[in-house]
Amino acid sequence: MKPLAHRNRPKTLDEIVGQEHIVGQNKLINNIINKKQLFSFIFFGPPGVGKTSIAYVIANQLDIPFAKFNAATDNKKRLTSIIETAKLSENYIVIIDEIHRLTKNIQDVLLPVLEDGTIYIIGMTTVSPYYSVNPAIRSRCHVIELKPLNKNDVTNKLNQIVNEASDYEVSDEALELIVNIANGDLRSAINILELTFISDEQNITADTIRNLYANSSFTIDKNSDGHYDTLSAFQKSIRGSDVNASLHYFARLIIADDLESICRRLLVIAYEDISLANPEACARAVHAVNASRQIGLPEARPILVNTVIELALSPKSRSAHIAVDEAIHDVKSGKIGDIPELIKYNPINPPFDYSAADPNKWKWTYLPEELVDKEYYKPQENVNTYEKYFVKYYKFLKTKGKSD
Repeated sequence: MKPLAHRNRPKTLDEIVGQEHIVGQNKLINNIINKKQLFSFIFFGPPGVGKTSIAYVIANQLDIPFAKFNAATDNKKRLTSIIETAKLSENYIVIIDEIHRLTKNIQDVLLPVLEDGTIYIIGMTTVSPYYSVNPAIRSRCHVIELKPLNKNDVTNKLNQIVNEASDYEVSDEALELIVNIANGDLRSAINILELTFISDEQNITADTIRNLYANSSFTIDKNSDGHYDTLSAFQKSIRGSDVNASLHYFARLIIADDLESICRRLLVIAYEDISLANPEACARAVHAVNASRQIGLPEARPILVNTVIELALSPKSRSAHIAVDEAIHDVKSGKIGDIPELIKYNPINPPFDYSAADPNKWKWTYLPEELVDKEYYKPQENVNTYEKYFVKYYKFLKTKGKSD
């Protein structure tokens, strides 16, 4: 018998759980199906939020033949065979799982037939396609983000399944626990529910779930709010230079197997909280994140923990982050003004030498006249960090440099 999640896969758009921003009335996917038009897409988002289900619904409701291709396991021969079959149809969809793992030789086969309309693709990935998918593929597709499912969406679907399985009763507390453990992953929630059905109990309680999951004391905290609370606590602990708290929340994220969130958060911390106080630590964080993404967990753990400790114990500076926020606020508020003539684009008659050694550059006014005395960058002073070198030169430019 096929898995319960497979048996409950949506067959029509109105059976899709969540994702109202693309499947709701008068939304993108709904309009495509109603108007029977076909485009290539890349769906990205967390596991179990409906990427594959929506792909199948599009193919089925448009009544277009399709094939599934897994970029991680299928080879060039398999894709070539699919393309030969596609040539026999007016339209053909290739549903590509893990599209971010397409190899170059497969991309070389895929691009021409994607370009000439022999096939349409619906790619799926759990990582951002903006840095993980080849731009040549990405530019030929509409990139759509799928959102994590909320608790109500998952709970309602589980209730529907339970009602159809008349041999079992599942308590509200048990359903709530399953939803928290699944953390927005509907497929995972259904798989957990299916596992409880093989127990000898007809009345499924929260204790039934806990007996199946020895680490439930942690996973209960993996509901959507709790997970983001952990990420927030992780960043604030590093920002507050509490290395032990940083390691504690890092351990929670490691146990949750959430490598991508750890990597993104470390980069944010490095350039938002450490920044100019220790640029070398920022660069090392980038290298650590790149290496960790290449090798994955658990092997990435020693790489990441070094970065966590270094960032927690590094001096901090938020001056750059605050500066750009203030500049953006001014632009959004309409404080713009005209760009000075001397620095406008003029490829025919450049008004001055661009040489970095030209002392006259200190005397020019670069800001619009309305903002001429505006200071966005307020350096962190009186601290023995790398930023002191910027502070020294900044003061020179403001005083001696412009007073000559």
